[in-house]
Amino acid sequence: MSPPTPRLRRALLVLTPRLRRALLVLTPRLRRALLVLTAALAALLCALAPLPAAADGLADTAPAADTAPAADTAPTAGDGPADWTARPAGGGADRDGRPYVYLEGTPGTALQDRLAVTNSGRAPLTVRLRGDGRAGAWIGFAADTVTVPARTRAEVPIALTVPPDAVPGDASGEVVADDGDEEIRVPVRVRIGGPTLAALTVEDVEISGGTIRYALVNRGNAMLEPRLAVRADGMFGTLLDSPERPLPLELAPGRRVERTEPWPDAPALDAVTVRLRVTAPGGARDEAEASATYVPVGPAVGGGLLVLGGLALLGSVAYRRRRARRGDPEPPDTETGGTDPPGPKSADDRQPTTETRPLVKAGPLVKAGAES
Repeated sequence: MSPPTPRLRRALLVLTPRLRRALLVLTPRLRRALLVLTAALAALLCALAPLPAAADGLADTAPAADTAPAADTAPTAGDGPADWTARPAGGGADRDGRPYVYLEGTPGTALQDRLAVTNSGRAPLTVRLRGDGRAGAWIGFAADTVTVPARTRAEVPIALTVPPDAVPGDASGEVVADDGDEEIRVPVRVRIGGPTLAALTVEDVEISGGTIRYALVNRGNAMLEPRLAVRADGMFGTLLDSPERPLPLELAPGRRVERTEPWPDAPALDAVTVRLRVTAPGGARDEAEASATYVPVGPAVGGGLLVLGGLALLGSVAYRRRRARRGDPEPPDTETGGTDPPGPKSADDRQPTTETRPLVKAGPLVKAGAES
């Protein structure tokens, strides 16, 4: 048996005498296997051991800023307000629940309401108020600038005076609150007493490829919510039949809106007529139509050239037949240059012609030249 290695001797020093003697009689291979098993058991015990108490308390010692509530992270007084709202004021269970300011009155009547401005920031909030739109021009404010303290809700009175010459019906506008960086618009709806008239027209219908363009005009004095139906007829039947559906808009009196209607399945070759039917509550109704011809560009050019070629060929054939019926001689062949009448030629005709005049004697000419 080979002597123990230095590492084994150091390991044996920590063992009991009996265990040291037992290990010394083991073979080298068995000793190595035992050492590997011991190391594996030690690694398993380290993995299963609990973490130290210092590690458990690490999360408890995290900075307080990481776990602070969201309200503590709001901007300071120098940074300005963090958030604010403006909406119609209300009372009771439906407080601030109205989507817009709604007022009713006859021409010349002064109407009142309130606007709620809520400042949830840490600094005072200063907003400027103004009216916009038709009904917005009728609104007056006790002060155009309002300052709301931090974390405070203030109710601002609104006074709206209906003009004496206002037409009965509906009018709309907005109250605009602006803090210099952001503005909030609160809708205002006014119902003016008196007889109302719901009138609507659809105008300027155009067809361009797969798009139908048109315009809606409110010709009455009532607020309208129009509905649209579209139908397109071609040479061989109906191409489009869209049922009536509400449009996503409110049309104020006197307002004109231009809109487009997509037609993704427009034909490639057809002559179509598109009809638009628009209705609205109160009996408003109107229809308009437009026509268009769809022709592919490439086939149209090729077909046009083919038609022109066919017409030229027919004209040439008709001309030749007409000359043949009248017995007119065919025009001379410009390629051969022949001008002789048809028929057999004699032998003399086939021989070339020569000049047979006698030549003038050269003697007198020579003499005359010598004398000169």
